[in-house]
Amino acid sequence: MRLTLHTDYALRVLIFVALRGETLSTIGEISDHFGISRGHLMKVVHRLGRAGHLKTVRGKNGGLRLARKPSQLKVGDVVRGMEPEHSVLGCLESSGYCRIERHCVLRCAMRDATDAFYAVLDRYTVADLIRPRRALALDLAIPIPKVSSTAAR
Repeated sequence: MRLTLHTDYALRVLIFVALRGETLSTIGEISDHFGISRGHLMKVVHRLGRAGHLKTVRGKNGGLRLARKPSQLKVGDVVRGMEPEHSVLGCLESSGYCRIERHCVLRCAMRDATDAFYAVLDRYTVADLIRPRRALALDLAIPIPKVSSTAAR
């Protein structure tokens, strides 16, 4: 299974914003630090906001922050929300796709594999993705705020 660039960018946005904690992040900052087009990021941020993963603050000093604690944002939920298709094979999306679908073991195997893929992603949260905080902050050349014990949970 190959994820779209929008999903890749969505996960990067969440990592960046989570690293910043309560400090607001802007699309421009994320764009500059990752080398991603602002136009693409605007679409991604819009979808993340509509899904309830990001909170946007409008205005001159506005920006983005997580809508919930990093430990409450499952990677699997983010991927499901960003990906246009969740099936590895066309026959998993609709019936009548293939003559042998009623007895096809391959179809069952692919459904199980897809379910397993998402089950693994569901075991991870954004908090897990930012566990190497200092190393990530150094890689991105961003200062990270001190994290209170309640914010990290």
